[in-house]
Amino acid sequence: MTGRPVKRSLTLRGHRTSVSLEDAFWRAFRQIAESEGKPINVLAAEIDAARNLETGLASAIRVHVLNWYRTRAGG
Repeated sequence: MTGRPVKRSLTLRGHRTSVSLEDAFWRAFRQIAESEGKPINVLAAEIDAARNLETGLASAIRVHVLNWYRTRAGG
């Protein structure tokens, strides 16, 4: 496991893109998609559509992961 971001490929609405995420965030992101019964590209597209245009996709994914776990922890 590394603390450095690793570039990963995603497909958003038919277009390839990449995001740089740390392993822990990538694994959590994949687990969230699986728990919601969604392909990871579908969850990424939902996050992309909801984010502020000034916020990068990787940052939006990190915040989504954080909020998802906070909600489940009761905080």
